[in-house]
Amino acid sequence: MDLLFSNDRHGAYPPSVYADQVTPLPPFPALQGATRADVCVVGGGYTGLSAALHLAQAGYQVALLEAHRVGFGASGRNGGQLGSGQRLDVEELETIAGKEGAQRLWSMAEEAKRLTRDLATRAGVPVRDGVAHAFRKPAELDAARQHIEHLARHYDYDRIEAFAAEPFRAILPSAAYCGGELDHGAGHLNPLALALGMARLARAAGAQIFEMSHVRHITHAQTATGKTVVQTDRGQISCDQVILAGNGYLGDLSRKVAARVMPINNFIVATAPLGDRAAEVLTRDIAVHDTKFVVNYWRLDEETRLIFGGGENVSYRFPTDIAAKVRKPLAQIYPQLADIPFTHAWGGTLAITMNRLPCFIRPAPNALSASGFSGHGVALATLAGKQMADAVAGQTQGFDTMAALPSPAFPGGAMLRWPMLVAGMSWYALRDRLGF
Repeated sequence: MDLLFSNDRHGAYPPSVYADQVTPLPPFPALQGATRADVCVVGGGYTGLSAALHLAQAGYQVALLEAHRVGFGASGRNGGQLGSGQRLDVEELETIAGKEGAQRLWSMAEEAKRLTRDLATRAGVPVRDGVAHAFRKPAELDAARQHIEHLARHYDYDRIEAFAAEPFRAILPSAAYCGGELDHGAGHLNPLALALGMARLARAAGAQIFEMSHVRHITHAQTATGKTVVQTDRGQISCDQVILAGNGYLGDLSRKVAARVMPINNFIVATAPLGDRAAEVLTRDIAVHDTKFVVNYWRLDEETRLIFGGGENVSYRFPTDIAAKVRKPLAQIYPQLADIPFTHAWGGTLAITMNRLPCFIRPAPNALSASGFSGHGVALATLAGKQMADAVAGQTQGFDTMAALPSPAFPGGAMLRWPMLVAGMSWYALRDRLGF
């Protein structure tokens, strides 16, 4: 099943509130015939757009191929949370990479936030500060306090504030949580606006962008000095280097990546502006996510619309009633909003890895790939694009640091990895429902 075309109309953004709030870019042309580039980038989300932008700024002739429209995939339809750190806490990273390695990974994540904020500023996209983590159990709050102290002492990061139950409910008026933490250094934004802004910057820097250009096949050069040919329905690009930036939509373009990166679906709804009722949801202009395995996440946008994501799905197909899927977890957190009308409901495909660390890999002698950001990609995917651009230019330290992290294949091979993932996710979803 090709997820590029399974759930969406070809060339059309999903029916998200983001798509209604941005001014769309004029369509970029489709690739026609044969052409040449120094680097071909496959995928027009944050990773690919960042790679194309930084390559063009460095003087490379770069061509980006997108099967739909730039920002069509997860980059243009996610929850819009610009988080701190890697997907795993630093304590876990210390076990995997050692203390010095964990500090390098933390510094990279801070660089990712700075880069993303800088690009947002250049593109005229507002970033609002503050992301809260809502806890369901007292033990989570105790662990958070230790984590906050550890970050302050060993990583020089003191921007996270812990809240016991009552102070936290003054910020997030819900009985579903027993406390939380607020990261003042994180942020939230309109994700599609960021993707379109990055596309404008890349085009202005000299990158060629081709939309409606579905990559069907890649013939990799067998030596570092050979040429790679990237084939679409109506054209082909001969290039020295190729960057794979399709994330959950990469399909079978690289078996090495596909073995390690699994696409999954997630769903979001939006309400009409809440006006005075916005204080029933949040009393500060922040975003939130909770500690469920099937995570709930939400925020109020600049118009006081509630944008809420949640609900699990164990099929590559979106459910026929996305609104009903998301309404259930929303009602558990805010019972008074159980029947509130939704103006928008949409789904999207992201990608996860076995250990939730991004998969950086060289699928061929002249190919680079970064994917599997596991729901933490707004900043990290943007940095990944720059790191791959740097690697093309011979500055490989950032890419190599990420590529050195363990990237295990999903068990079961091509035939069984999806059923096994479904079983595992169903088990964790059941634990969420039972309150574990």
